[in-house]
Amino acid sequence: MHNSTSQSLADFIQASPTPFHAARSLAERLQAAGYQQLNERDEWNLTAGGRYYVLRNQSSLIAFSLGQPGALERGIRLIGAHTDSPCLRVKPQPELNRQGLWQLGVEVYGGALLAPWFDRDLSLAGRVTARNAQGQLLNLLVDFQRPIAIIPSLAIHLNRDVNSGFAVNPQTDLPPVLAHSIEPGRDLRALLASELQGRHPEHGPLTVLDYELSFYDTQAPAVVGLDGDFLAAARLDNLLSCHAGLEALLASDGEQACLLVCTDHEEVGSSSCCGADGPFLEDVLRRLIPDDQQRIRTIQRSVLVSADNAHGIHPNYADRHDGNHGPQLNAGPVIKINNNQRYATTSETAALFRHLCQQAEVPVQTFVVRSDMGCGSTIGPITSSRLGVRTVDIGAPTFAMHSIRELAGVKDVEYLQKVLTAFLNSTQV
Repeated sequence: MHNSTSQSLADFIQASPTPFHAARSLAERLQAAGYQQLNERDEWNLTAGGRYYVLRNQSSLIAFSLGQPGALERGIRLIGAHTDSPCLRVKPQPELNRQGLWQLGVEVYGGALLAPWFDRDLSLAGRVTARNAQGQLLNLLVDFQRPIAIIPSLAIHLNRDVNSGFAVNPQTDLPPVLAHSIEPGRDLRALLASELQGRHPEHGPLTVLDYELSFYDTQAPAVVGLDGDFLAAARLDNLLSCHAGLEALLASDGEQACLLVCTDHEEVGSSSCCGADGPFLEDVLRRLIPDDQQRIRTIQRSVLVSADNAHGIHPNYADRHDGNHGPQLNAGPVIKINNNQRYATTSETAALFRHLCQQAEVPVQTFVVRSDMGCGSTIGPITSSRLGVRTVDIGAPTFAMHSIRELAGVKDVEYLQKVLTAFLNSTQV
């Protein structure tokens, strides 16, 4: 790739096939930059100007820099994103032996575009909970990396009307093919144990007790287009924002109190112990600022930038946008507005973000959904309503959102990172 920012994002996406891997990738970058890991089960002894991060469920992460003396009292600059993406998750007892082939039953996670999952080179990754020979329970991450599965399409000769519309049945149409079932007793747990022992021999023999596994596309991210204008990749929603928030935090000047929160389960409503509708962020803020009144004062002086991809105006489907609100790729981040509170943007927070874009010399756009269409949502309204923090919903414009492979503008990756860095360094919130 010709662009270092796009290459860094591509490397991050490649290393992050699941929310567990994304959180680990973020943690590794933070650790390398001098951030100290905190354990929620321990007492915290925070030092002035310290930089820390904490994981919950191995799939959500909060990182924060305390800034210079008095920075917390002036308010926190928060960036929020999410680590999960729509995909196919493996069922608890998934083994299927049909027509001489071994398949795994899957459940659709989130609002996935299903048609693009057919005829792709798929691999498998996630978290496995196993027991070692000493009886200890271990949470281990697994990633087969190589293509081990595929969901073949039915030939057009056997479904002549397929191009007139094909309703995918998730139960019957989506189980991937992994192998011939000639070998008796093929078992996913045994396969996982073998894979883990090959990569982690230090743990000795393992018995797999349970897992959270996702299929993913093995095709690497790529800069595409005649002039290299676009980045095509899996999970741009919302690893693009996680990466931009991380890069902004690492590039910030350390003067202000800054916090990056990347939570799991946004694609299914955020209601979990580690989701935006759970207590993770509030628990961390209580430990940062134990005094209730001081914490409220700080939150009221703070601003959250909720970063989640926006819908770029598709040239083949321009009528799906409001005529005055069609964001273009490579034309800057998008302020997302919805008067029914599907986005948390207000005139005050939109103006602040526009001001930051002007200062950073970054173009900015606006998205409002068509009045006759429903509107998606983000962690913005959830976090804003739980904390009472002023919030602006923004994101890089993309095509094919929730597909197995999405498309963004190369320039927008840089624009978003640049304005988020300006936000973290700003004295005006």
